[in-house]
Amino acid sequence: MSAANPDAGVEQGFGYDYPLIIKQLLITPLRQHAQQEIVYRDLQRFTYRQFGQRVHRLGSALGSLGVAQGDVVAVLDWDSNRYLECFFGIPMTGAVLMTVNVRLSAEQILYTLNHARAKAIFCNTDFLPLLAALRPMLPQAKVFVRMRDGDAGGQQDDAFAWDGDYEALLAQGDPAHVFPDFDERMKATTFYTTGTTGKPKGVYYSHRQIVLHTLSGLGTVVTRPDDVYMPITPMFHVHAWGNPFNATVRGLKQVYPGRYSPELLVRLFVTERVTLSHCVPTILQMFLAAAKDVDLRGWRLIIGGSAMPRALAQAALDRGVDVFSGYGMSETGPIATVALVPAQLRDGGEKELAYRCRAGRPVPLCDVRIMDPQMRELPQDGVSTGEVVMRSPWLTQGYLDDPEASRTLWEGGWLHTGDIGTIDEHGFLTITDRIKDVVKTGGEWVSSLQLEDILAEHPSVGEVAVIGVHCERWGERPVAIVVARPGAAEDAAALRAHVMMRVEQGVVSKYAVPERVEFVEVIAKTSVGKLDKKALRARFG
Repeated sequence: MSAANPDAGVEQGFGYDYPLIIKQLLITPLRQHAQQEIVYRDLQRFTYRQFGQRVHRLGSALGSLGVAQGDVVAVLDWDSNRYLECFFGIPMTGAVLMTVNVRLSAEQILYTLNHARAKAIFCNTDFLPLLAALRPMLPQAKVFVRMRDGDAGGQQDDAFAWDGDYEALLAQGDPAHVFPDFDERMKATTFYTTGTTGKPKGVYYSHRQIVLHTLSGLGTVVTRPDDVYMPITPMFHVHAWGNPFNATVRGLKQVYPGRYSPELLVRLFVTERVTLSHCVPTILQMFLAAAKDVDLRGWRLIIGGSAMPRALAQAALDRGVDVFSGYGMSETGPIATVALVPAQLRDGGEKELAYRCRAGRPVPLCDVRIMDPQMRELPQDGVSTGEVVMRSPWLTQGYLDDPEASRTLWEGGWLHTGDIGTIDEHGFLTITDRIKDVVKTGGEWVSSLQLEDILAEHPSVGEVAVIGVHCERWGERPVAIVVARPGAAEDAAALRAHVMMRVEQGVVSKYAVPERVEFVEVIAKTSVGKLDKKALRARFG
């Protein structure tokens, strides 16, 4: 018997075999929106036509620097038009864009650059002291390119042996440079997770994955032709959640704020008439405080990175912000679910507010399920709790050069998020906690996220984190770490009584009442703005 033909039933045609590579994302915007604007701070404006020429010049410049297919080009920059050009120009040559998390420690940045085998490093002069210190320990880095605003720099800048200046290289580059076709499964980007344990882990994405993630995002977060997009999530963090690709394909006006400052963000919001953004809860809280006299009506805002407290969501809604949650992680590209509330669930009250704060419903092509420890699927009843696992065509296929961690990530053929949650009859996912952060006390699981949400409702609480600490009698007990609102009393008894009221209402178990409340000036965060519970456990445990 002859072996089965794997191509049986596949029609062989004569047309162009259209590869799903990043350069295809530029076809529509450059042809249909050539005069649309891309704004960088209050410093520069470019049309899409100029942007496209700069991307081609960048591709030409990379060739002149000796960057070849498969080489890793690392970028250290604030959110800028330059970064957007690198999002396209670097992978379009067949090289790999590495977005460097500039908020990591110097030791971690050194590790990630060497682990990724970065050949070229494009660096904003704001980070030159860091790069100068690391350069002797970067044996694989051969090319160093300066990025700067105008003539920014100084004595150290002049002394550093650069291989080129970004703007000068683009000026010499070819605006008609031709980007090649290649296999859509070629690696396009890599970056490193910022978990609170162990060394950062490298995740990576192919051209095909980024294109499919972009198309799914376009079908999920509905944009209008006149939208003005401004990210308030760093571009080094999971491609700014993929939204710069989405905004570019749509031909939207884009506003890049550089290094974040509350005053500049608010000024750009007003002057450029921003309508679409995304950020973590702490940034939203900061923005609302800085924009207390600004009309925010018409602003659509996606919140991710950590759970959105209901009190914060209500504060944004009261200001006219159409705020809703999204969920994902570095390993998921990142968007997996979005909390767009359908008409039948909108009541303008508590029910709708609760749905806006949930993780949301899976985006197209993303299969999200709840599994028990034996990998048996649990029902969508809003009660059954298990680990959130998923499949989609854009999930990272593993961790860079770490087969053991990759096998664990994909055990059983599903990507394991490490989150626990429920899915209700409407398909809405609710994350109840991280597996490692749930408080196991008195034979019950207490959700640190739910307890944080309850405490955040109290008018004296500005910010809160809940951790579990060891207890001989109960296994663990919850401890609340609180930043009080300005002028509010630091009253632990009042906060415990507030939680007890929810216990009496049947919302939470009696074991959720915090063992103690610690008042602090600032709560420790990770490099991407998440609560750093490892650091909090080390300090208060």
